[in-house]
Amino acid sequence: MEKKVLKEEEIAYLKDLKKQYRDLTEAIGIVEMQYISLELKKEQLKEQLKSLQQEEIELAKKLEKDYGNGEISLETGEFLPSK
Repeated sequence: MEKKVLKEEEIAYLKDLKKQYRDLTEAIGIVEMQYISLELKKEQLKEQLKSLQQEEIELAKKLEKDYGNGEISLETGEFLPSK
């Protein structure tokens, strides 16, 4: 079987394709790491939201115990009892 040698431009093209694959693989890895980081941040924010909602519930219970049912005007600070 006769040994055949590729042309320089064919070798260069193959090397370029290989480099493009490496670059793309690296870019995908970077994007995946960013995605994981965003998912972690999202979970942290969900936990903060749960905590904030729990604080709101506890405050509402305390205010209802202290003042009864009604509404509070944040502008004036007045409690308006329900009828």
